[in-house]
Amino acid sequence: MGLLTSWGDPKISRHLLREEGEVIVDEVRHHWVAYLRPCLEGLLGLAAVVAVPFVHVDIGWLFLLVALVLGLRAAWGILRERRDRFVITNMRVFRVHGVLSTHLATMPLSRILDISVVRPLHGRVLGFGHFCFESAAQEQGLRDIRYVGRPDERDLAIQRVVQRSGLRGPRVVN
Repeated sequence: MGLLTSWGDPKISRHLLREEGEVIVDEVRHHWVAYLRPCLEGLLGLAAVVAVPFVHVDIGWLFLLVALVLGLRAAWGILRERRDRFVITNMRVFRVHGVLSTHLATMPLSRILDISVVRPLHGRVLGFGHFCFESAAQEQGLRDIRYVGRPDERDLAIQRVVQRSGLRGPRVVN
């Protein structure tokens, strides 16, 4: 489990501007629904392994190959979802994702024009939604953030941070 934990951690703290007083308001991991597909692939791979003793010897290798491919896809999918983080700080929002190479997309709070929260029916039932950020520059890596747990609370957290920073309307003091 230690290897998965170390590979699965994108080390968010190294992307913070600590000298400027940046602190994390919320670190958003994917909702558990995002892991369903990789887990189902892993279960299908396991079923293929279990089926090997019951098939003809000449095609047993095919079941093992299918199990290996499905197992690798499942591990990759789980690792990909685990390393994808969306972070809200007191200065900006950013997303870190990627397994072999890391991608970082940042947007200062002042550039956020609008946030749409999309909650499909199954998302409302299971407690997740998707964010769609609108900014002055449309070509950024923060346009769509999918499978966000408790999206309404997180939207309010972003709105609070924007309000407290004095970017929109009068500054609110705690």
